[in-house]
Amino acid sequence: MARSNMTAKRVPNGTYGTVWLVGDRLAECYGCQGKVAINSEKLALCGEFMTQTKPTGADGTGSLMLYKVDSGMLIRMQSIQDGQIPEMTIISKLADPDSAGAERIAYYGVQFTDLTLADWQAATAGKITAPFTFTRFELLDVIPVE
Repeated sequence: MARSNMTAKRVPNGTYGTVWLVGDRLAECYGCQGKVAINSEKLALCGEFMTQTKPTGADGTGSLMLYKVDSGMLIRMQSIQDGQIPEMTIISKLADPDSAGAERIAYYGVQFTDLTLADWQAATAGKITAPFTFTRFELLDVIPVE
């Protein structure tokens, strides 16, 4: 897929990103990242000098960057102290009106792996990072390759 129509205008601006957590839009979200790390086993084959790899699975991880405006994450996650880890769905959307389209990705089986109870200091806007894992993802909308 060669790109023949590359201009700076096609690069989406993160300012136009939005996130929904369990159907609720998180207006306080200023950043989102989702990644899949492919796990592989190294294989040494007779007659081959270079080691080869065999994919054996994958890990889905990500994080939400949030301004601290309320206790929403604390309320959603308070059951962890009783050993109940809630599973959620996140939908990320990046839709810069000046770029080539919009991209929406759903993350399923989301479990947050860290809960910030308090993190503040004088003269500083409150921010938290909420790392998570996920078990599946789905491309709901894609930016076309041109």
